[in-house]
Amino acid sequence: MSEAGPVSSARDARRAEALGAALPPLLVAARRVAATVAQGVHGRRRVGQGDSFWQFRPFLPGDAVARIDWRQSAKSDRTFVRETEWEAAQTVCLWADSSASMRWRSRLAPVEKGERAALLLLALAALLLRGGERVRLMAPHSPLGTQSLSGRDALEKLAQGFMQSLMQARAEPAFAESLPSSSLPLPRYASVVLFGDFLDPLSAVQTSLARLAAVPVNAYVMQVLDPAELALPFHGRVRFMDLEEEGDALIPRVEGVREAYAERFTRHQDGLAALCRALGFRFSTHMTDQPPEQALLALYLALAPGPEASGEASGSVALFRPFGGGTLGAARG
Repeated sequence: MSEAGPVSSARDARRAEALGAALPPLLVAARRVAATVAQGVHGRRRVGQGDSFWQFRPFLPGDAVARIDWRQSAKSDRTFVRETEWEAAQTVCLWADSSASMRWRSRLAPVEKGERAALLLLALAALLLRGGERVRLMAPHSPLGTQSLSGRDALEKLAQGFMQSLMQARAEPAFAESLPSSSLPLPRYASVVLFGDFLDPLSAVQTSLARLAAVPVNAYVMQVLDPAELALPFHGRVRFMDLEEEGDALIPRVEGVREAYAERFTRHQDGLAALCRALGFRFSTHMTDQPPEQALLALYLALAPGPEASGEASGSVALFRPFGGGTLGAARG
């Protein structure tokens, strides 16, 4: 008899245990960060665009009974609400890079890039839900699908769906996304927030973001990077081990390539910022050795209507992968 079944079951159990262990402290941290930022900001409600039909969505706790579309609901055993384009545009859609490159940190940072991206995503969701907004997870394989969430239990549901999608991406690399896909429909004029390292070739980044711009949506790109990806602080002979199976690299003397690395880094970073400007997207970079509250405040204000939302958000800049390749972890060779 094949041992695939028992082995798979044990692996699933370990993943479920890891998911259960990571979720509560992450939610606590997200709520704490959101509460800190909430003390200094106000709500961001604004007028949407258009009142034409967008989609039917499942009835959620907190929805008024008067909003139920009984004709559509009669076609199945579920209850549906008719959502207009204006209402859909008030939903903030959240996406995070689930690729292996996010599961790395240097000695200069307290957390992995993916952990910080998850914290920022959930803290932003907590802040938005606190202000009466609806949020949606952009993850093609999430159990939440295109469901928009609001109300008392929304943050827990979003967090569970988010963590499940991350675990699935970790178990099946084919499901991992280093850039947002086009497989999920988005309402026109919705707000979209993207968290990732955005270290893919600029041509790939442009293709992905251009699809979003064509919807169109109002997007904010937050690049999450480790400080070592800026400083390249290694010395001597170092083997850089690729996290995405694109090949390792042995550098005999890192000091000799640091200047060329910095120049290439700057070109990529300038190109990424220029790309976002050309598409009308806001852009900033957050370093994982910096407090998350600072990044969340800048992001929340950028999502708000008004003069404080104009222009690019301030922040550190960094980059690592050798640009257009896989992100590399360092190990002495």
